[in-house]
Amino acid sequence: MAEIKRIVILTGAGISAESGIDTFRDAGGLWEQHRVEDVATPEGFARDPMLVQRFYDLRRAVMQEVEPNPAHHALARLEREFTGELLLVTQNVDDLHERAGANPLHMHGELLSALCAICETRHPWSGTLIDGPPCPTCQAEALRPDVVWFGEMPYQMDRIYRALANCDLFVSIGTSGAVYPAAGFVQEAKRHGAQTLELNLEPSEGSHWFDVSRHSKAGELVPEWVEEMLSE
Repeated sequence: MAEIKRIVILTGAGISAESGIDTFRDAGGLWEQHRVEDVATPEGFARDPMLVQRFYDLRRAVMQEVEPNPAHHALARLEREFTGELLLVTQNVDDLHERAGANPLHMHGELLSALCAICETRHPWSGTLIDGPPCPTCQAEALRPDVVWFGEMPYQMDRIYRALANCDLFVSIGTSGAVYPAAGFVQEAKRHGAQTLELNLEPSEGSHWFDVSRHSKAGELVPEWVEEMLSE
């Protein structure tokens, strides 16, 4: 571990589930109440924008009522104290990493941001969108959640792939291993010679790609691993 100078960390829904944010895929998760095609695709938004806005308005409200858990705080500590390079990439659209003190790259967008479909400007947004507020830049009533839907390109992929090509260690935390392109990050990192570690509640669909997999709650595994890293 003492030789590791560059780390890329990917976090998924599992890390925020322990704070009380439902995952999409687990029993009782959000996909059970809504079809993916209806609330997480451009076509679904075009077909029924009110449904989609209501769905994300509710998620935005719930997100602001929960708090970061020990896993979020541990990663923020690692970001502060690790003396090498660290890129924290999250698939999550919540702001729990930020509230714990970290500075993540949101590859799938952010709930606390609104995107104008006309001028493509992004705006910090904590309220509702269902009532069709005007864009602060162009005044068009065309704001949508700044969330990457299925069929859309995740954000800052060039930066992510550059980091994967140069990292010594890739760590995946709380991910299903089922959603691409993120599910392929472990293979990309291994292709360039990185060590790979999975911290997950249970084996993901891509567990077999990792050099080491540890399975338990993120709130337990992540602080333990961060302590190991910093003690080295």
